[in-house]
Amino acid sequence: MRIVIQRVTHASVTIDGAIKSAIGEGMLILIGIEEADTQEDIQWLCKKIVNLRIFPDENGVMNKSILENGGDILVVSQFTLMASTKKGNRPSYIRAARPETAIPLYEEFCEELSIALLKPVQTGTFGADMKVELINDGPVTILIDSKVKE
Repeated sequence: MRIVIQRVTHASVTIDGAIKSAIGEGMLILIGIEEADTQEDIQWLCKKIVNLRIFPDENGVMNKSILENGGDILVVSQFTLMASTKKGNRPSYIRAARPETAIPLYEEFCEELSIALLKPVQTGTFGADMKVELINDGPVTILIDSKVKE
């Protein structure tokens, strides 16, 4: 799994002109899923996400986790995170999991992340044409690949 975490002051997902989900301060997480991903990837990422110290403390230092600051999380599926650009100019998405594999893993990831966060996470709709709006706070943007744990 590959994720992009963006610390935000606001984020929302609009589908067919209607807002599906919106959050205030917290994290927008874009997630790409590959065929080789498992429950182990989900558990490792969820623990990493909720304990990642990217929110400011009273001195303005990034020293607090989302659990400590009480923020919200919005999760959006994005198969293009699995793109390979090694050959030519047209990205290949061969590493991206097919929907029959990706949807259950996406749903399980959102459920496990809600448990780790101690409250529900907001979501987009898997496979939908979504308009994602955000105000990146900082900006703080972090990439994590569950296959690269060093």
